[in-house]
Parts: sequence; C-alpha cells; structure tokens
Amino acid sequence: MEINRHHKLLIGLGVAAAILIIRLFTIQVLNPEYKENAANQSLVYETIYPSRGIIYDRNKKILVGNKVAYDILVTPREVTNFDTLALASVLNVDPEFIRSKMDEYKKNRSRIGYNSVVLLKLIPAETYLQFAEIQYKFRGFRGQARSIREYPINAGGNLLGYVSEVDENFIKNHPGEYKSGDYAGKTGIEAAREVDLKGEKGYHVYLRNSRNQIKSSYNDGALDKEAVPGQDIMTTIDAELQEYGQLLMQNKVGSVVAIEPGTGEILAMVSSPGIDVSMLADIGHHYNEIVTNPYRPMFNRAVQAPYPPGSVFKLVNGLIGLQEKVLVPSQTYPCNMGYSYTSTRKLGCHAHPSPLNLTQAIMMSCNGYFCYVFRSILENKKYGGTPEAFDVWRDYVTSFGFGDKLGSDVPAELGGTIPTSKYYSKIYGKNGWRFNTIISLSIGQGEIGVTPLQIANLCATIANRGYYYIPHIVKSSDGIKIDEKFNERHYTKVDTTEFKKVINGMYLAVNGGPESGGTAVGAAIEGLDLCGKTGTAQNPRGDNNSVFMCFAPKDDPKIAIAVYLENAGFGATWACPIASLMIEKYLTGDIREERKPVEQRMMETNLLQKVKTD
Repeated sequence: MEINRHHKLLIGLGVAAAILIIRLFTIQVLNPEYKENAANQSLVYETIYPSRGIIYDRNKKILVGNKVAYDILVTPREVTNFDTLALASVLNVDPEFIRSKMDEYKKNRSRIGYNSVVLLKLIPAETYLQFAEIQYKFRGFRGQARSIREYPINAGGNLLGYVSEVDENFIKNHPGEYKSGDYAGKTGIEAAREVDLKGEKGYHVYLRNSRNQIKSSYNDGALDKEAVPGQDIMTTIDAELQEYGQLLMQNKVGSVVAIEPGTGEILAMVSSPGIDVSMLADIGHHYNEIVTNPYRPMFNRAVQAPYPPGSVFKLVNGLIGLQEKVLVPSQTYPCNMGYSYTSTRKLGCHAHPSPLNLTQAIMMSCNGYFCYVFRSILENKKYGGTPEAFDVWRDYVTSFGFGDKLGSDVPAELGGTIPTSKYYSKIYGKNGWRFNTIISLSIGQGEIGVTPLQIANLCATIANRGYYYIPHIVKSSDGIKIDEKFNERHYTKVDTTEFKKVINGMYLAVNGGPESGGTAVGAAIEGLDLCGKTGTAQNPRGDNNSVFMCFAPKDDPKIAIAVYLENAGFGATWACPIASLMIEKYLTGDIREERKPVEQRMMETNLLQKVKTD
C-alpha cells in the first residue's frame, strides 16, 4: 500500500515536470513571439521616413517636390570619449556648440533614454560625405538622409504652405502619429492635405548587444517595415498664371483670384505681399522675418480679408431689382453728380451723361441709378415694411455666396458679413430705419464685407448666367477624391434669363470704346470679348481700394477673375489692367506688343507706401 502511494507520487511529479518542460520548450524555442518579447529590450528601431507626396499644378507641373537633405544624429547613451575639435571641424561648427549640446543631452538623459536626437539639420552634402568617411571614430554619432521640400516654380507660397518639425503641442494633438523629429504640414495645402501627403513611416530593426552596441539586423530583417510614400496631389492651379499674377502684384497689397466658371476650379490665387517659395524650404530660418513684416505675408487676403465690395456689388442689386420686377432695363433714372436723399445730404457720383438705363448705368458705374434701384427693392409695396423687404433682399444676396463661407477647400477661408434686419432694428429700433438709413448698401459700401474669393465667385456666377460651383484648389486624381459638393451647381434666387441684361452692360463697360463713357475700356482685348465691372471701394484708412472683376469670352467663359488692391484708388487705374493682363496671358499665352508698356507699369509700380500698416 505504501509502495503504491510512493509510486503514484513519483509518477505525478514526473508528469508535472514533463508538462512544465514541454511548456517551457514551447515558449522559449518554438514560439517566436516569446523570443521577440524577450529580445525587445535589445532591439533598436531606426525610422525610415517616407517621401512626401508631390503637389502638381493642373498641367502636371511640379509645384512642390522633394530633394535629399542630410542631418547628423546622436544617441547620447552610446557616446564615448571623442575628439570634440575634430568633430566640430568636420561638421563646420563651433566646438562650444557640440559641448553645450552634449551637456543638454546629459541633463535630459532619462527622458532621451536610448533614443537618437538631431544634432544638426540640413547640413551640406559635402559635409555629410566628409563626416561619413570618419564616422567610425565617433561612436554614437551617425548621418541620416531624408527628403525635404523643394519648389521648382515660384508660385503660391501662401497657398501651398510649409512643412516644419512638429512641436510638443502638435504631438499631443495627434497621439501616436508623430514623434519628436517628425515633420508635418503647418499651413496651406501642406496642412489641409497632411493626411494624404505625409505617407507612412517604416523602420529597420537592429539588435543591440550587452554593451549597447548595434550588432546586426534583427532576424534578417523579418520585422523591418518599408515606408509608404505619400499620395501625390493635383491642384487646379495654373502655375504660369499664378507666377504671372505674383509678378503683377509685387510691391502691392491685395489679392487676385481667378476661377474657371464651368468647374469652380481656382486657376490662380495671389495674396500680396506673399511668401517667396525660397523661404518655405527653410521656414525656420525666415520665420521671424516673415512674422514681423508689417504687411503680413502669411495672411491670405484672398480668403481672410473682408472688404467692402464697392461698385461691383451694383450688379447684385440690379439683378435683384430685375427679379423683383421693380426694375425695367429700359427705365432711366437721373444722376446729377449723385443721389440726394435729404435736403442736405447726397451720395456722390462722378460726371457722366444723365439719365441712364440699366446697361448705361453698369457701363458708366453710376451711383445714383443704383440708389434708385435699391430704394425700389426696399419700398416694394408687396412687403410689410422695410425690415421684411430687407430680409428678402438679404436672401437674394446670400444666394450669390455672400455672408458665409463658400465652403471651399482653401485653408482658413472666412465668410465676410451681410447685415440682417435684426442688426439695424437693434441699432435704430424696429421702425426707426429705412432706405435713407442704409443707402450705402446700394453701391456695396456700409456694413457689407466680402472676400476677394467671393467677388471672383460672383463674377463666375454671372459668367454662368446664374449658378456657380464651390471654388476649390484640389482636383480628383489617382487615390485622391474631392468632395461631391464641388461638382454640384448652386443656383442663385435670380432667374437665369435676367443675367444677360447685366452682362450687356459689363461688355460695353470694356468694349464700348473711349467715347462711350465705359469705366473699363482699358481692359479691352481684341477678339476676347471681355466683360467687366470696375469698383472703387471707400476705405477709412486712406485712399480708396481698387476693385475689378471680369470674365472672358462673353459667350463661352473660360476664366473669371477678381482683383482687389488696398489703397490703390480707382478700379480702372490698377485692378483693371492687372485683371485684363492675366486674362490675356491665360487665354492667348502671351501679351500683345502694344500692351507691353501697361504690363511693365504694373510690374514696376510700388504702391506699398500707400497702405497703412499700424
């Protein structure tokens, strides 16, 4: 009995031991996961950075590409005694720079651990090669090649944006996506399309020995991961037109927006003064210079600056009057150097023949005429007073894309302002205001604020005879799809049949000849049938703003453009020729010889001193 119990105990212990041995054998020998976990403390991951996606213009010209850059990295815990003077000499830096950096790493050694940190960025290729030859003398130091952005064409610095190293806040706001030393798009298209452009990082895995030295590739590279390049982006921008617009706008404050009416694609978007693309590749070096510039080159005036539209807005009031049946195109109104709305007050106008019908009023940009039109809208007897009529007017205006963001894919777009009846009733009382109170809205002044993008969109809407596509700067391409909203037509509340009545006035404003009184005859281009409207917007901070919008050709519009120049005076003087030159350049590929002096004058004139920057 005792023997049997003894045998059973031995057998039980033997079985338990066998199970334990088999289990240990399975974990330690057969299961690679255990070995990887056990070795994890000895593994070194070296990041492989992907090439960032290329940004193209609409014709497949590279706007933003990549080139190789070189950095020097150091893993502080691997560093042994080294010749500081020799390293400083080959890297072409002051020895004290290296000493201070090593002291800094020593203080932060617990945070750094066995990670590598960047000692020097963007060193010359020859310096990198010289260091590579003697790298073996400096344990813990190594070179790293990575791609950075390059800009073959000086087109759209503000629009393209820049890439820079991520900071702690950025890393915190994008958990798990970025780490110190990574780069990301911070502004413009680079930021808006960061998810597509950045690609996916890879890594090489190396084994570290007991002395913390990298010994070899781990498991013959079985755990290595290849980097995935970023997606390429095709924009709607025409690089040549964008670059030409920047030349015309140099030494001026304002913006240019050009749109293809039939698609809503933005052909050019110039904000001036802007950022030269040579600064974008090394934004850190130029950052202070940019942010302290009193003309704010990082501010995209095309979508962020709400301005009074001035006389271009007369077209909107005219179209609303036509739709509301309070305006007949043949109807004439007088203008005796303006519109007198009290016995002592008058909204002035320039000298021109009087009375005028709708076509003539647009052609000559008559203020008085459109005061009568706006008054007829607000005093329409079918509405129960000015506030109700004003609400109807506002609904029409917002249907043209004013008063809110258009919803474009241009980063940082703002919406401008269109006042409400509640706004005026709060100031003057519900029955305390009428047409005379807000007469300035007749000619695009007062409480109206619009962006140059919205003015260009208005021009595209008129060119399309009543509808627009939301303006956008990215095209669908391989792997990139744009929102379907950019393919939808947005109709105004004005019937499409009414638009030809204002287009005739826009055509004659340009093509009526010098004796016609047209305000934009200087924009005429033989054979292109350009239609335009000038604007001179009052500005409390100095000279008036110069505004012009136009499209061409009249019956098959390929381009609609708006130019807005701060403190530049009459619309016909500066904005008009710039827009006309850009249309000629886009549609014909060149500027006629007889127009070269105009082109030269636009490029050489400096209007910066007219703009107050305080």
